[in-house]
Amino acid sequence: MFKPNIGAADVLDRQSQKRGDEAYLEGLMNAPEARFLVLAGGKPVIVPSDEGIASENRQGGVIRWFSRDEVQSLGLPVADAYFLGVQRSDGGARFAISVSEHRARNSPTAAQVMRPIVDLRSLAMQGALPSEDLSLVGMAKSLNHWHETSRCCGQCGGTTMIKDGGWRRQCWACGQQQFPRTDPVVIMLVVDPPNDRCLLGHESRFVENMWSTLAGFLEPGEDIEHAVRREVHEEAGLTIGEVKYHSTQPWPFPASLMMGCFGIAESTEINIDPVEIVAARWFSRDEIGLMLEGEHPENLWVPGKQAIARSLILAFANGEV
Repeated sequence: MFKPNIGAADVLDRQSQKRGDEAYLEGLMNAPEARFLVLAGGKPVIVPSDEGIASENRQGGVIRWFSRDEVQSLGLPVADAYFLGVQRSDGGARFAISVSEHRARNSPTAAQVMRPIVDLRSLAMQGALPSEDLSLVGMAKSLNHWHETSRCCGQCGGTTMIKDGGWRRQCWACGQQQFPRTDPVVIMLVVDPPNDRCLLGHESRFVENMWSTLAGFLEPGEDIEHAVRREVHEEAGLTIGEVKYHSTQPWPFPASLMMGCFGIAESTEINIDPVEIVAARWFSRDEIGLMLEGEHPENLWVPGKQAIARSLILAFANGEV
């Protein structure tokens, strides 16, 4: 099965059972093999390919990992680092530190080493980092976004404090606890088996000529199947019968979990909601193959290898559904 280049970070043992042990985390942080990923304005600092990246990744780069001494010399907030996990290969802990992009670009001591600073979406679309690096950055980015939007208690309005290495916040006033948020999203390829075709849509936010699967957030009280049927009917006016699960993907923009499915169409007359999408149309299996190869006569194309949408479309092209 084709997998997007943003996924779960398998290189780390997250050690969730030890996050509440402050002494343990401090020991990991002080160990010489500890390394820190820096997010500047939510964007990772990387080492570009012209600084000696492994030959198989010459076109991109890797995460720039900082030692504790380097982080301290740059004046970065070590005490506020988020614990990501322990590297399975060497046992060294991995942490993430967040600073403003202004601070990263303008600090006299950090300006030379804290660049380039590149947006994660761009890195993923270009395939500029190894998949594991993209996954680690995605994990750190989602966690950091939650911290930035959870500084106050939703129950009493008090200030919340970071706990458990960044995986919990607690209100100093009322004790209310908060945990990192993940927003579930259904993303589905609608297929019409009798006519050997699938449905793709074009949204106003898409770049020109890009077509993709339909998607939408789960609502309270919904299961996956209901959300697939509801979203397809709302966006394209189609009735969906059977729903088949395919795969999932973390999507750190800012913090979603994409649940990929196929929806088997019971009706085929398209009636779009223009608020949701600009257009929707049926594509034959042959057309989908041309779009994947970048050879469609109308120059139409589908999302790149960063997205689960491509996995669903590729599965249809390969006859898996």
